Amino acid sequence: MDSRIRIGIVDDHPLLRDGVAMALQKIADFEVVEQGESADDAVDIATRFAPDILLMDVNMPGDSFAAARTITERTPDVRIMMLTVSESIEDAYSAFEAGAQGYVLKGISGRELVMAIRNVVDGETFITAKLAGKLLGNLRKHTGDKQKVELSYREEQVIREVAKGLTNREVAIKLELSEKTVKYYMTNVMYKLHVRNRTEAVVAVRRHWEKEQAASLYAVSQGRD
Repeated sequence: MDSRIRIGIVDDHPLLRDGVAMALQKIADFEVVEQGESADDAVDIATRFAPDILLMDVNMPGDSFAAARTITERTPDVRIMMLTVSESIEDAYSAFEAGAQGYVLKGISGRELVMAIRNVVDGETFITAKLAGKLLGNLRKHTGDKQKVELSYREEQVIREVAKGLTNREVAIKLELSEKTVKYYMTNVMYKLHVRNRTEAVVAVRRHWEKEQAASLYAVSQGRD
């Protein structure tokens, strides 16, 4: 039985991509099976070569997150790890939501990259330490919040639509509720968020969502997700 770890690399910077490939080829049980430079290439490599793990950049031609979702659906045995310069919590959250099992920054050392690849192939989740630290910092920044905001399913539905710019009437039509019911839910949302109007509610709930995303990613980084 072949015990080698088969790797695909997708990045639109040829020099960096080739450098990563050369470094990984030096590892006895690693084999780089194919390289690409776009989101479409990522899907193609996953489908045609079925590598054990696919290293993908976040920022390259095409939609990397859509590609990750497609790969996860079509070839679930292919593990995905983002190798990127993006330290955006939103990007990291979107990557994991799309099915990635790893998110590492390009400043990672060769030794750490090898460890990350092995961990992800073994079924673990891996987030580079620098990003995990940033997530922890974001959580600490919110420790001054007086209480946790807990919105009901309907309240969450309503405020998400309001955050998109819809009026109460438009929200009512979309969710098949009465306008009076939408106003009731919005009143509850504003009370829970301690705000005075819709504009403040949207700003506050977006902060709330960012906090929840940071908490989810930090849990992943600690292996509890």
